Amino acid sequence: IKESIKHFASRKAMDIRGLGDKIIDQLVDRELVKSPVDLYKVNVKTLSDLERLADKSAQNLIDSLALSKNTTLARFIYALGIREVGEVTARLLADTFKDLTALMSADEANLNQIKDVGPVVAKHLVTFFTQASNIAVVEGLIESGITWPKVESKGREANPLKGKTYVLTGTLSSMSRQEAKERLTSLGAKVASSVSNKTDAVIAGDSPGSKVDKAKKLGVSCLNEADLEKLLGSG
Repeated sequence: IKESIKHFASRKAMDIRGLGDKIIDQLVDRELVKSPVDLYKVNVKTLSDLERLADKSAQNLIDSLALSKNTTLARFIYALGIREVGEVTARLLADTFKDLTALMSADEANLNQIKDVGPVVAKHLVTFFTQASNIAVVEGLIESGITWPKVESKGREANPLKGKTYVLTGTLSSMSRQEAKERLTSLGAKVASSVSNKTDAVIAGDSPGSKVDKAKKLGVSCLNEADLEKLLGSG
């Protein structure tokens, strides 16, 4: 239970800031939280009674929980902690089905037709969405107010960076690296963790480190944050 909630609250999932491992441990140990749904039922008084959590910190966490309710379908799918469904697969499923109900009702045959899903992931998805306990969690989360923008159909023109590979390094001032990654991939690009001959460009913020040096050695272009903004704006 603790691990599933930690995954649900993690930065790449629901991004519930302030909900650290020690707070989750206490909430579960005291049986105040038994599933991610219960996170949205806690109040300031409950939280302020926990060790190392003053009233102000408790209120900040309540505010963070409220903010996390506005998410994306891809993040929500990833947050559910389905076996073998990572960030990339969750985004692929969101882009393919565009609707949670459609994904939940898909069978293995439908899922196997999706490139990069495969029979193992398809089986895990079907198994997850046929278990009553999981359905109850999903429905409870939706009832708690979690929502996301409608996933629009992407035409060819909506993927201007398809086939391009970028590497992000350093600290960006206008957005987090995670946000930059999501925006690049939404335009069809691939964001890799290391520089290679297949990298189209390295996007460097402040204190970029060794990836820029490697890019220069390989003759890979290096872009700054202003270049990134232009890339995201125009593709």
